[in-house]
Amino acid sequence: MMPLGRSLKIAQVFARYRLDTFIPAGARPLWLRALLAPVKLMPQPELSRGARLRHALEELGPVFVKFGQLLSTRPDLLPPDMVSELDQLQDNVAPFDPDVCIALIEEALEQPLDEAFASFEREPLASASVAQVHAATLPGGEDVVVKVVRPGIEAVIDQDLRLLRFIAGLAHRYLPDGRRLRPVEVVDDYEHTIKDELDLVKEAANAAQLKRNFANSPLLYVPEVHWDHTRTNVLVLERIDGIPVTDLAQLSAQDTNMPLLAERGVEIFFKQVFEHNFFHADMHPGNIFVSRRHPERPQYIAIDTAIVGSLTREDQYYLARNLLAMFRRDYKLVAELHVQSGWVAADTPINAFESAIRSVCEPIFEKPLGEISFARVMISLFQTARKFEMEVQPQLVLLQKTLLNIEGLGRQLYPQLDLWKTAHPFLERWLRNRVHPRTLWGEVQRYGPEWLEKFPQIPQLIFSSLEQARELAPRVQSLSDDLAGRREKARGQRRRWLLAGLLALAAALPMWPELVDWFAELPPLSLGLGAAAAILLLWR
Repeated sequence: MMPLGRSLKIAQVFARYRLDTFIPAGARPLWLRALLAPVKLMPQPELSRGARLRHALEELGPVFVKFGQLLSTRPDLLPPDMVSELDQLQDNVAPFDPDVCIALIEEALEQPLDEAFASFEREPLASASVAQVHAATLPGGEDVVVKVVRPGIEAVIDQDLRLLRFIAGLAHRYLPDGRRLRPVEVVDDYEHTIKDELDLVKEAANAAQLKRNFANSPLLYVPEVHWDHTRTNVLVLERIDGIPVTDLAQLSAQDTNMPLLAERGVEIFFKQVFEHNFFHADMHPGNIFVSRRHPERPQYIAIDTAIVGSLTREDQYYLARNLLAMFRRDYKLVAELHVQSGWVAADTPINAFESAIRSVCEPIFEKPLGEISFARVMISLFQTARKFEMEVQPQLVLLQKTLLNIEGLGRQLYPQLDLWKTAHPFLERWLRNRVHPRTLWGEVQRYGPEWLEKFPQIPQLIFSSLEQARELAPRVQSLSDDLAGRREKARGQRRRWLLAGLLALAAALPMWPELVDWFAELPPLSLGLGAAAAILLLWR
């Protein structure tokens, strides 16, 4: 059960911002209408609905703020005005007591602070809803940052997740699009995301994997993890010296090659999604820096790897082909790929779907490629598919969010960015390499030992399958005979009912002399054909 105080707080915020108006009147059951009756007496704030939602989430605290940030990446769920407001949600909260922070570190590392670190700054560098970060120096002289999870945050998250799941259940049951949008699954995905943020060992493992993927790469640098000082609630990373990616003044002051910087951001995204199949899914500006070295060949620095994503091989393939087909204006192929991938129902009419996609994409592609928003094209495509009962694909949510962040960041750095110029050759090259003999041989080498391990079992598996088929044959025959008997019985019943109907009609004919006269005037051939038809119906 949720504590009474928390329940009252949520109800108060809900009423003050008149969030009841978000629920369509026709979708409210009787008990909900009765519950909301007192709320209608309150005046409606002179704010847009998006602003009301944003202020309500900020008042309700960190869990709701982070959930709102997740929703801001889902234009397939919310209208544009709400998405725009939720984009402004800030995850900055007051820091907790430094003494409490130090006690948590000492307990996690099982040693005094002055033994673990040569120096430690009590004032945090940053403070967010889940954790805060302090600067420190290791005994060996390495400059590091120490990230510490807030005390008691797990209980707050569990309470609020229960409420979010309850609301999602109502949305699933009563909203017109509730079943298709799968709100309960959205909350479940959010739970996994925020619970992962509480486990700093997972974040450290993600950082290590990302660092390996870009080892010696001029594109991206990831700080080193200090594993000896890392625990579930404490993470120690190399301290980086970079320029915030949004600080355009500093970037210009060191003569950063801005077009190359923007293009490299796009290249990083596609490498992560298609080559590595492991992508940093929280690449908002606060987590991205630019190295001060080699401004003519700028390198990104990524932090906060708590949230990562990956796609299935099938989704990778269909996504790449979808994007290429869209920009080639092959809308029929786009429609077919949506069906083949299972993103829309198998019985979706291809021609109607193709026409809907064309009507959305053609106005966009009339612009120069440099002015086309790659992410918005993708969103428009998903919104069009929504009309054809496309279910929300959880595996594509993080990808869409990351693409929005990357493209927005790239255009901020270099407004003339032509994202397609970078993406197009990359996708074509990736699709060619996917079916290259070298790639196929690599698959054989990777899975060959497993196939060889299972090969001796194949004869036994075949024998067992044949044995099972032989044992099932009598049961299948019995069921088939039973089904045939039921069909014959049903046919007999239909014949009896038809015969009874014809006899009843014949018996009723004398009651309508006009009908008898009409039959008498019919030619013999017509009467004969009618009788034959009746006999044929009875026989069938």
